[in-house]
Amino acid sequence: MANAHDFDLAVVVDDDPDIALAARLVLRGQFREIVALAHPKELLPYLDTAQPDVILLDLNFERGATDGAEGFRWLPRILDKDPDAAIVIITAHGGLTIAVDAIKRGAADFVTKPWSNERLVATVRSAASLRESRRATQTERSRAVEIGTPVAEIPLLGQSKAMHRVNSLIERAAPTDANVLILGENGTGKELVARELHRRSRRSGQAMVSVDLGAVTESLFESELFGHVKGAFTDAKADRIGRLQAGNGGTVFLDEIGNLPLHLQPKLLTALERREVTPVGANRATSIDIRLITATNLAPERLAQEDVFRQDLLFRLNTVEIELPPLRHRRDDIPLLLDHYLALYERKYGTPKRILGPDLVSALSDYDWPGNVRALRHATERAVILAEGDNYRLDDFPLPRRAGGETAPSIAFAPSGDDLNLERAERQMVERALRRHHYNISLAAAELGLTRTSLYRRMEKHGL
Repeated sequence: MANAHDFDLAVVVDDDPDIALAARLVLRGQFREIVALAHPKELLPYLDTAQPDVILLDLNFERGATDGAEGFRWLPRILDKDPDAAIVIITAHGGLTIAVDAIKRGAADFVTKPWSNERLVATVRSAASLRESRRATQTERSRAVEIGTPVAEIPLLGQSKAMHRVNSLIERAAPTDANVLILGENGTGKELVARELHRRSRRSGQAMVSVDLGAVTESLFESELFGHVKGAFTDAKADRIGRLQAGNGGTVFLDEIGNLPLHLQPKLLTALERREVTPVGANRATSIDIRLITATNLAPERLAQEDVFRQDLLFRLNTVEIELPPLRHRRDDIPLLLDHYLALYERKYGTPKRILGPDLVSALSDYDWPGNVRALRHATERAVILAEGDNYRLDDFPLPRRAGGETAPSIAFAPSGDDLNLERAERQMVERALRRHHYNISLAAAELGLTRTSLYRRMEKHGL
């Protein structure tokens, strides 16, 4: 049984007041408001201030007209006004020929007069749901673009041989629709590579939707990626398209794909093989056209293990494989990165330009940067905020120290004693990183080589 008032507004455009009244009586349990208009010329100004869930449009308004020509003249004008309008044609003449022609011109569906009340309700509800889906799609696309828009001041930088190889792969892979798997430690710039691939692709004019699978719980995986229909589960209060459908026509970036549990991997594989998704609770699949880019910090040998990652899914993902080097393997790029980020944050915070002496550049280049470029970026931001005088000093950068005050070549977070329990060791490492940085999540995450989201998950896991 239909829920009362599932939709907000229906508009009936018909010059026969009896038809308009009959439609209002049949549909009053479905819509909070039903407005009747006598002619399409009244509809266009009405659409300036209202967005109906569905429009029922008669095709003949002139006395004696039966060919639907007048309605066909108004149909494109309505769609120009509201491209996502769900229009149900009402026709008493011409039968299927006129109705099919109307659908070809952009109508959602049709009903014939005299109608069956059940048929009218079903048709109108279907059209209103279509309108709702179109709205959701636009909302998701807008949200995806907002979430996915790269910060303009964070380009993919590097002149080292290692980065030349990366850029060469990007240049060759980007124009194709080949799936790309990006490998690399946390903080090496995997998302920047994904965005560069999208920017140089034929899909660059469409949305790039990013999904951090490390932040998606198992229970919400299907809903997040495939969407759901209203009532599919307790909190599903409305239809919602998934991220794969939101990226239709564009690029979908699945970050931390290695975190996808083994038992959920077949669901993603099926969607990729069939190029379609079935929302949770739905009976029909929806086709998708996406370019898929994935990334993981898992080492290739771990990905090759059947108990970690399905190999048939891996073959789908790694048509092209790009491995990003850690910063310690491209130290030649560190001076360039320092110059870029210091200038960036000096502009952002309105601080004076300070001198970065050659000895300091050498010391920072010798540092291993366990958090890679992300850690270096956070360190330069801190330096810009805290530095005094005309020169940057080593103390301005949050690098760990040995007991004698010398800068450590890398961060040592080894657990104390002979305790080799991984859970306790992880808790100790997280605790020490948080204390070291006075619970600054960004800096602690960078030193641990984690994303902020991953650190929050570990903090919650260990009750921190």
